[in-house]
Amino acid sequence: MTYRPPVRDMAFTLNEVAGLSGLMGQGAFEDVSPDLVQSVMEEGAKLAADVLAPLNRAVDGHGIELGEGGVSVYPALADAYRKWVEGGWGSLAATPDFGGQGLPTALAVAMQEMWNAACMSFGLCPILSQGAIEALTAHGTEEQKQRYLPKLISGEWTGTMNLTEPQAGSDLNALKAKAVPQGDGSYLITGTKIFITYGDHDMAENIVHLVLARLPDAPAGTKGISLFLVPKFLVNEDGTLGLRNDAHCIGLEEKLGIHGSPTCVMSYGEKGGARGWLIGEENRGLACMFTMMNNARLLVGTQGVAIAEAAYQHALAYAKERKQGRPAGSALPVGEMAPIIEHPDIRRMLLTMKSMTDAARAICYATAVAIDGAHGGSSEETRRAAQARADLLTPIAKSFSTDIGVEAASIGVQIHGGMGFIEETGAAQFYRDARILPIYEGTNGIQAIDLVTRKLPLGNGEVVRGFIAEMRETAKEARSSNDKVLRGVGAALDEALDTLGKATDYMLANLKSAPNDCLAGATPYLRLFGTAAGGHYLARAALLDRAATARRAIAQFYAANILPNVHGLLAPATAGNESLFALAVDELG
Repeated sequence: MTYRPPVRDMAFTLNEVAGLSGLMGQGAFEDVSPDLVQSVMEEGAKLAADVLAPLNRAVDGHGIELGEGGVSVYPALADAYRKWVEGGWGSLAATPDFGGQGLPTALAVAMQEMWNAACMSFGLCPILSQGAIEALTAHGTEEQKQRYLPKLISGEWTGTMNLTEPQAGSDLNALKAKAVPQGDGSYLITGTKIFITYGDHDMAENIVHLVLARLPDAPAGTKGISLFLVPKFLVNEDGTLGLRNDAHCIGLEEKLGIHGSPTCVMSYGEKGGARGWLIGEENRGLACMFTMMNNARLLVGTQGVAIAEAAYQHALAYAKERKQGRPAGSALPVGEMAPIIEHPDIRRMLLTMKSMTDAARAICYATAVAIDGAHGGSSEETRRAAQARADLLTPIAKSFSTDIGVEAASIGVQIHGGMGFIEETGAAQFYRDARILPIYEGTNGIQAIDLVTRKLPLGNGEVVRGFIAEMRETAKEARSSNDKVLRGVGAALDEALDTLGKATDYMLANLKSAPNDCLAGATPYLRLFGTAAGGHYLARAALLDRAATARRAIAQFYAANILPNVHGLLAPATAGNESLFALAVDELG
């Protein structure tokens, strides 16, 4: 069994449910049409299914190697990357000023789902490059853009993000890497960075590292961090590659999953110092890096969707083939066994995987469409509203979707039974690969904190209340339907939104006076929010395509089996922090 992108469902979710069609034919997307989106996705599906997916098991077993010349990946992975570059896939959403195609970010996000579902070890590389392109486009000098963007956009060069250090994980206040000005516009960068995805490899001729470091006179804390561009090979004025820079991989992390993706310990200054150039303003590096990180957070959420879809397809194929037992009331002759897909509990697990994957996909795509609206909306007012929606949804897209990725992969193992625990079936790889997703680009706990402390107060709470009101309209439309199933979906969504409203009111009312109470409930609140939003988007899909019985059935299952979970999340979301600190540290063991 190999992965086949569900192009029809992806295109429908992107264009209709997430609302990309509303941006087509105007402004920056004047030439974008549903037919164009469909054709791009169909072409990308061929690469994902025929080139990338067959590599997934091989790269997991082969891993990567660090030698005197640097890091080497599985050779076929490098060949696949060259085909990806030749197809122009890295340029989809990039600015045409430097060779990009200027297509919607949302379309590029959908394509990232394909690359990562087919082979997540491969898909990680384009994600980092896309983030580097975003940061450099927004904050680079004109000279930096001219020198680096064309090659990054084409994919001939790749990009990285260098934040973490051995003593500085999520808390960048502890960051120690240094940058010393050299008097010629360059800086000498020294320090060690860890967990650097694709920090070194042999798939591209150059790597552009974006590195956080401190200037000699920088203030303490995050206010003293600057962002620097540090290429693996220095670039001459004519664009050709020059000397090897002092940026080296000195170790590879041994990981639970994504074995085909090099996660590097990077040394800057092993031989005296790496030359780098400031991006943006001095001591404003974190603001520049967040341009890259926000992009990456959405794409990591999309990875959650990707791994969930791949695990679902794998489990579905197994459930159709594996015969075991007979369901109650079976007409099979005595001694014959039925495919396990006929058993109610297997159906429950498969539909849980399917419905939650579809819900997470819609949330991620809606976030991407909001980003496109923020850049290409028809008026300043609509652009501001779209940016606010993107800001609100980004932590939900990242956290909810990556949790779903892990859960779907785990259910996939369960469907395989004992064989799921055996590596040769491939089910375990999805789980191992997925487990990093709730951790990197800001742990899901950090995303929950961001949602509660920064995103809910946007517009004095009007942004979140506006989204809840929009979801209420979906519930109202479903409840007004002549279809009994849709009426039930609308009623369940309405009840879920009542619960979301109570939890949101609690957060907004207590955030200033009792912040630790809100922080204690932030993670269950985010899950509550994501679950309700998923129900909204699945209901919208069923309403928009009433002839599609599958969409109606998925919405029905989600409303009956997943949406009710929000009611159990209300208590932990609003319980406060007393129970968390009832035990002293030494009493915890």
